[in-house]
Amino acid sequence: MIRDIVKDAEGRMKGALQTLEEDLTGIRTGRATPALVEKLPIDYYGMPTPLMQLASISVPEARALLIKPFDPATIKTIERSILASELGLTPNNDGKVIRLNLPPLTEERRRELVKVVNSRLEETRVAVRNVRRDLIKDLRDFEKGKMISKDDLELGEEELQKLTDRMIEEIDKVGQRKDAEIMEV
Repeated sequence: MIRDIVKDAEGRMKGALQTLEEDLTGIRTGRATPALVEKLPIDYYGMPTPLMQLASISVPEARALLIKPFDPATIKTIERSILASELGLTPNNDGKVIRLNLPPLTEERRRELVKVVNSRLEETRVAVRNVRRDLIKDLRDFEKGKMISKDDLELGEEELQKLTDRMIEEIDKVGQRKDAEIMEV
């Protein structure tokens, strides 16, 4: 039973970590990457649709993205969504493709991005700790209901704490990598 609870905790914590990593790919660094815009919601016939489903996204140069819509009629909608996003990029279109040139990040903008990354890291740490808290509560309920012994409860709490510490270490590593990527000139 304890093994199942720890396995459940690990799955939920890894899910939070995976969400964080996906989230951080959308934060701009000095170089162009399709991940910056591929999840950008585009209003496609009244439905918010990720850009990657409406266009091919390529990186022709280190600081540029090329977006080629599958349906040329969506070019204006894609352009409006990019302008409205928090990317701070101005799209250029020639009627067939949209070009996004990424200007070099200023020192001030880099620091703002690091703050955004740090707040996302903290949200993920909180999510991991909430999983630990919920499952420790379940273990204590099981112990009260005489489904597990006091020793099993302590063992389970210890296992959950070790798992939590390991996950928070992983979160910190992901954050350090992203910080270094952002601050790289």
